[in-house]
Amino acid sequence: MLKYFLPTEHVKSIFDIHPESLKTRNIKGIITDLDNTLVAWDVADATPEIAEWFKRMKAHNIKVTIISNNKWERVKIFSEPLNAPFLFSARKPLSQSFKRAAKEMELSKDDIVVIGDQVLTDVLGGNLAGFHTILVVPIVQTDGKVTRLNRKIERKILSYMRKKGKISWEE
Repeated sequence: MLKYFLPTEHVKSIFDIHPESLKTRNIKGIITDLDNTLVAWDVADATPEIAEWFKRMKAHNIKVTIISNNKWERVKIFSEPLNAPFLFSARKPLSQSFKRAAKEMELSKDDIVVIGDQVLTDVLGGNLAGFHTILVVPIVQTDGKVTRLNRKIERKILSYMRKKGKISWEE
C-alpha cells in the first residue's frame, strides 16, 4: 500500500521540469496541481515565470491541464489567462478527475505525468490512476487548514520511507 505514496520522481520546483526532457520520454501531457505547485496557495494569478513555463510547454506541443480540489472561481481565475483547461473540486486523491483530464486531453496514461506538491492528494491520486508522478517541494511552507493536517500525515509517511531507504531527497 505504501508504494502508492511514493512519487516516481522528486524535483525542487515546477521549473525543474523541462519540455525537452519530457519529450525524450514521449510525454505529451501534464496534469498539474495548482496551489503550492504552480503558485502559493494564497496567490490568485500566475506569475510571469509560470506563464512562460506554460508557453514553453505549449511550444513543444505538451498539453497542460490544471486539476485542483479548490473551488471553481479560484481555479478559473488562475487558469483562464493561461488558456489552460482545468478541473475544480477534483476530490483528489480519487482517480476520476485524473482519468477525466487524460480523456479530455485525448492522451493515454503512459503519455502523461502528474505533478503536485502533496503526497496524500497529488501523488496518491496519480499513482492510483496509473500515472507517472512528480512530487515538487511546496512553494511556501504555509497551508490552508485541511492541507496542514495532510502535511503532518505526509511527513510521517515520508519519514518512514526515508528510514526504509525508499527515498533519498531531503525536504
